[in-house]
Amino acid sequence: MNRNTEITLQTLAEQEEVNIGYIDNEIVVVDSIQKFAEVNAAHISMNVIMICTSGRIDAKMNDINMKLSKNQVAIVPQNITVTDIMISPDFDLKAIFLTNSMLQSMLHEKMSIWNDVMYVHHQHIITLDDDDLTFYSHFYDLLSIVVELGGDNPFRTEVIQSLFRAAILGLCGEILLKLPLNTTLDKTQISNSHFQRFLLLLHDSEMKYRSVESYANELCISPKYLTSICKSYSGKTASDWIREQVLEDIRYYLKKTDLSIKQVSAKVGFSNASFFGKYVKEHLGMTPNEFRNS
Repeated sequence: MNRNTEITLQTLAEQEEVNIGYIDNEIVVVDSIQKFAEVNAAHISMNVIMICTSGRIDAKMNDINMKLSKNQVAIVPQNITVTDIMISPDFDLKAIFLTNSMLQSMLHEKMSIWNDVMYVHHQHIITLDDDDLTFYSHFYDLLSIVVELGGDNPFRTEVIQSLFRAAILGLCGEILLKLPLNTTLDKTQISNSHFQRFLLLLHDSEMKYRSVESYANELCISPKYLTSICKSYSGKTASDWIREQVLEDIRYYLKKTDLSIKQVSAKVGFSNASFFGKYVKEHLGMTPNEFRNS
C-alpha cells in the first residue's frame, strides 16, 4: 500500500498484501493485512469493524488517540482519517468494510443506535470476552463455509448478508452493554430522531459547507429545531457538527490529495477560494498552502 492511501472497496481488492475473505459491491471481508506497517495515514471511506487478532496498533482517528490490542474491536464510521499509525511487528487483524447503504439496510431501525454510539458517545473500542470471541470465531467459520460453497445457491448473497447482520447486531448490543452506567438511550426516541437523520445527511454529503438552514430544509424541520435537538442529543449545535466535518474534509484534501486549493474549496462547498482561505486561516491558524506544507 502507499504511505498515504484512500481505502475503498476497489483499493482493498487491488492490494496483493491484503487477504480478502469475501468481496461484493457493498462489503469486503479482510482476513489479514501483512504490510499494514507501510501505511502511516489513511482516509477510510467506508464503515469498518476491525478485530485485532494479534499484536497492537496505535493511531489517531480524526486526531483522537486510539489504541487497539489483541481481542479488541475498533469500530470506525465512514469518512474517517487515520494518521500516526504505529504497529507492533506481530500485528494482524480481521476486518469487515461495508458501505453506509449496506450498513443501513442491515441495521434498519437500529442504525440510529449505531450513530448515537459512534458520533455522540464515541465508543469506538470494545474488548471481547470469551463468549464474544467464540461467537465471532464461529461467525468467520460459517462465513467461510458459505463462501466456499460457490454461487450456485440462488440465495447465497442473502445468506451472507444475513450472517453479517447477525454479527453487527450482536456487536451493537455489546456496545450498548459496555456504555457507562449513567448513559441512557431511549430507543424509541433515537429511532425517530431528526438528529440521526441529520448525522447521516451530513456524513453522506460531499459538499458539507452549507448553512444549518440548508440541512434543516432537507430534513423538513426548522433550523432552530435542528440546532435544539443537536444540542440536546450531543451537547453540540448543528453548526458545531457542520464545522467539525468541514474541517476534517479540508484537512484530508489539503494533506492527502494533490487537488489545487481552488479544487478543494469547490469540493467542500465554498463559493470562492478567497473566502475558503479566510475560513481555513480562522479555524486552522494558517492559510491553506501553509497548512498543506506544515
